[in-house]
Amino acid sequence: MNTPIGIIDSGVGGLSIASVLIKNLPNESFIYLADSKNCPYGDRTQGEIYKLTKKMVDFLVQNKIKLLVIACNTITVSGIDRLRKDFPKLPIVGIVPVIKTAVKESKNKKIGIFSTQATTKSNYQRELINKFARNCQVINIGSSGLVTLIENLIFEDIDRVLKKELQEFKKNNIDVLALGCSHFPLIKKQIQKYLPGVLILDSSDAVCRQVQRILKNNNLLSNSKIPSYNFYTTGDMKSLEFYIQKLTKRGKIERISL
Repeated sequence: MNTPIGIIDSGVGGLSIASVLIKNLPNESFIYLADSKNCPYGDRTQGEIYKLTKKMVDFLVQNKIKLLVIACNTITVSGIDRLRKDFPKLPIVGIVPVIKTAVKESKNKKIGIFSTQATTKSNYQRELINKFARNCQVINIGSSGLVTLIENLIFEDIDRVLKKELQEFKKNNIDVLALGCSHFPLIKKQIQKYLPGVLILDSSDAVCRQVQRILKNNNLLSNSKIPSYNFYTTGDMKSLEFYIQKLTKRGKIERISL
């Protein structure tokens, strides 16, 4: 039996992670769940975020997943420890900004971290900065509007918001930017336009390596020749359909209520 890997996000941003996993684990089946109805999570309280997250995880556990990927920075920094306590038998992989890599790649030791408001303010991210970026100048900015624009495919306003929100990075002459929201790789080309010459990093490859390692170490790798891909959303399907076609070009899509 090809037991699936579960992936959750507040919306479509996690597809930036899912597409890398699908490419590098071609024998694995996947179930992706986007809570688009309640997106964005970045402006919610910790309690609200966990309550919504647990509903998603319960749904995936009922579908017999063998591993959970939290493809959302906000969920990871606010609730991964609690999820591991509530689901002790389920391997859980979170996503955080690749701060250690950003510091390593920086030439002038000035790095930027671009996240949601909730992620930027979290103790989890502050601890990562203190651990890996002590010798760097860190410009940590939280966006409050981009996720909604990306979710609703309002591309004409994304450039306007980026031009404003990326000014601080440009002013501080950063040479590396770590993306701290899984939605932001979906607009990486637009971000690069306003930060020419800056190396932009996301967490997709790091998450994929961790998933591969856990599957191998726990003898959970699949050898199926017919993997399945199922995508679920609690909200409008238009956005999910758009990004699935753009990134993975496969799978069944269904709208559900939690």
